[in-house]
Amino acid sequence: MQQEVHEKTVESGTIEAGAQETGWTDRSPLAMFGIFLRGLAMGAADIVPGVSGGTMAFIFGIYEELINSIKTIGQREFIDAALHLRLREAISMINWSFLVPLGLGVMAAIFSLAGALEYFLTHQPVYLWSFFFGLIIASVIVIGGRIKQWNLGIIGAVILGAVGTYWLVSLVPAQTPDTWWFYMLTGALASAAMILPGISGAYILVMLGKYQSVLGAVNQRDFLTLALIAAGAAIGLVTFAQILSWLFKRYHDYTVAVLIGLLLGSLRKVWPWKVDVNWLVDENGRFVLEHGERIVIKQINVLPDLSTTTGVLEVLTALTLAALGMGAVLLIERIASRGEDILSLIHISEPTRRRDSSRMPSSA
Repeated sequence: MQQEVHEKTVESGTIEAGAQETGWTDRSPLAMFGIFLRGLAMGAADIVPGVSGGTMAFIFGIYEELINSIKTIGQREFIDAALHLRLREAISMINWSFLVPLGLGVMAAIFSLAGALEYFLTHQPVYLWSFFFGLIIASVIVIGGRIKQWNLGIIGAVILGAVGTYWLVSLVPAQTPDTWWFYMLTGALASAAMILPGISGAYILVMLGKYQSVLGAVNQRDFLTLALIAAGAAIGLVTFAQILSWLFKRYHDYTVAVLIGLLLGSLRKVWPWKVDVNWLVDENGRFVLEHGERIVIKQINVLPDLSTTTGVLEVLTALTLAALGMGAVLLIERIASRGEDILSLIHISEPTRRRDSSRMPSSA
């Protein structure tokens, strides 16, 4: 008799890839509230240029489950059930207890926090980036503890991911073709970047020279271009989730190490003190505007000014916000972990009660 339906990692609050074959885990209301809070963080990150929802998912320990949940949509069983209109069977394959609270959190953040985050990004960027800097620093420490055994290979994987991201965020936009296949490729690469920690989907659009085109398609209701990008995004998202799920299943520690490296490399992008040096221009050399502001495509990091009282106060405030960011990681992780602990006790006690009841003598 199969004794376990799921193999669950309590520390990270994720489901291992192999557990997907038998179904998704149940969740207590407290655990789902923890997922909702993490969705809030993902939605907030998607609003900020240079920070991806994948970064927040990885920071708060739900990255593997997110990948495996997306992977389900691309599996043969799900596609077959959907195409043959076996809707109940198809719906049962979806990880509702995870995706519903996560999706609600993302939407709540986008609708409620967009204005505030845009304000801070425009008027107080140092403080906003300081908070995200603290998030990433804490996450690297916490997630590093999930690697079972550190060795030279693991350290090399971290360095590889860090160097790759550090180099990527320094690139300038390229000139690319305006063809249907490239729009689909753009959507695929941008969606893949959205679920990679440390890389923003919007940043990939800028690097591929398609940020202005996509922005124009949205404003002008160019549904053909948007459909091509959306189709590519759907294909890229499902395909990349399959690849990542395979990597997690076979090379878990090395995959986590590379992703930790991506986070470390992204610290170059979220360093609080920076100066704008290059802006996005169109084919006529004119600045591309978004909400009346020029779109920055290249910045250089600088050290804070400690020669004035104002500069010192800014640094102290930034350090405080970074500490709050680190505390947020630990708090949300603890909330979700407590929910998983409660759930694990329920799963353990249920078989015990059934065994005890089966041993009781039946009344004559």
